[in-house]
Amino acid sequence: MVPRLRSTLVVTTYNWPAALDLTLRSIARQSLAPGEVIVADDGSGPETAQVVERWRGEIAAPLLHLWQPHEGFRLARSRNRAIAAAKGDYLIIVDGDMVLHRHFVTDHLNAARRGSFIQGVRLLTQAAAAERMLCEGSMDLGFFSPGIRRRRHAVRNLALSRMLFWRRVGQSAIRGCNQAYWKSDLLHVNGFNEAFVGWGREDNEIAARLYNVGVRRRNLKFQALAIHLHHPPRHPQGTNPNDAILQQAIERGETRCRLGLDRHALPDFHSRPVEPQEAEPREVEACEAESRAVEPRGVEPREVERRERLRNFA
Repeated sequence: MVPRLRSTLVVTTYNWPAALDLTLRSIARQSLAPGEVIVADDGSGPETAQVVERWRGEIAAPLLHLWQPHEGFRLARSRNRAIAAAKGDYLIIVDGDMVLHRHFVTDHLNAARRGSFIQGVRLLTQAAAAERMLCEGSMDLGFFSPGIRRRRHAVRNLALSRMLFWRRVGQSAIRGCNQAYWKSDLLHVNGFNEAFVGWGREDNEIAARLYNVGVRRRNLKFQALAIHLHHPPRHPQGTNPNDAILQQAIERGETRCRLGLDRHALPDFHSRPVEPQEAEPREVEACEAESRAVEPRGVEPREVERRERLRNFA
């Protein structure tokens, strides 16, 4: 863990107060409280505000409720408003239907590495198991619990987690429900792209832009565990117009989005972002060796860069 790391836990929500209540309950029991908690609300009704108010004072950290009018699915804008308001150097972002393991914050802060963002996992519940948790207020499921999928994500094993904790790129299994970022990296790429309205792809697109500025992804498995409460699918049927925005970012090698974080009040936005630390020497050597192995002879450097970028996002 980085010494004296100031953290912000961002919880996104929309009109599911019962799930948010259980998420906040799981935050209140953390072995290490975050520096602050921000509920980023995409236009929920008054019941959600009442849930947040009930937990104010029960969580061992300041609790802020940021509400915006609901004008379609505007998750990217909701997150940007939370990032702009955040006082932490390091932001952990979860959805308001995730029930967090009691060491969730501790695990994320121990995993923080400069030059990387964290992609966590989720244990999936089926409808009956989710309903049981909501009715009983229970926050823990085990490997053998009924009504769950991806049972391996119920196991916390730090030694096994370290074996899988290496830098990578790629678009597979990008999920915004359990992630962590350095705020300076989010400033560098101008946050989430608010051109995304409607479900999906905003997480993949910001990952693409982070890759293009040299930030890499680390998968955090077997720690920072969280349970996802079942709900009906929200993704659209057929073609998703957001796919085109993602593809453009990949093909053009974009680093900053036009409709992003700088649309919101952010006192330190114009300060120079902290540059990612150099990778460990063994990682640098491996990357250089891989680069030499794949670079075609007789091809212009710009074309080599374009081909490599497209191969990373395949």
